[in-house]
Amino acid sequence: METTRTSTRTAIAVLAPPVVIGLVGLTHPAHLTQDASAWWRDLHIVLLPLFPLLAVGPWLVARSIEPVYGRITLVLAYVYACFYSALDVLAGIAAGALKYDREGGLATVFGYASDLGQIGSIAYIGATAAAAGCLLRVAGAWVLPGAALALLGAYGFMENHVYPPWGVLSMLAIAVGWALMLTAAGRGPGARAPSRS
Repeated sequence: METTRTSTRTAIAVLAPPVVIGLVGLTHPAHLTQDASAWWRDLHIVLLPLFPLLAVGPWLVARSIEPVYGRITLVLAYVYACFYSALDVLAGIAAGALKYDREGGLATVFGYASDLGQIGSIAYIGATAAAAGCLLRVAGAWVLPGAALALLGAYGFMENHVYPPWGVLSMLAIAVGWALMLTAAGRGPGARAPSRS
């Protein structure tokens, strides 16, 4: 059963995203015109990190009631976050940027993609570092080689996307780094769950 504090947090997670998105949406231009194109583009950049948050609320509610439905909701939320973000990027950011910069074409789209991807990549490096730090607290220095490899891979991903050979090697470094960390922490495949005393 959820505590009052958890219930309040869940309610905020369920209610805040649609309210904030709705408030931002009040300023959405009705049509993509040359005059509206800069705000059209910028509005969708603002909404890019907000749209995926819509999926958090249903997942939190479902997992608090029934773990199986929580997992089903998590998968559906993930699919929504991926594919709706594609809509936001293409019809929002790219269309607005192309309309605003009549001469830019692909250079405009690639420029914005690079800038936004940089933000996501830095966040991924941060998430990797935070999770590695958690494992370091649990398993000590044994996780450091894996952490270093995973962080090197995350940095390589930021620099090279998934272009061969360095981007592909970056993905391999991330996978091997995580495998080493999870094994060192006793959380890898075949590891036994710690006993609860």
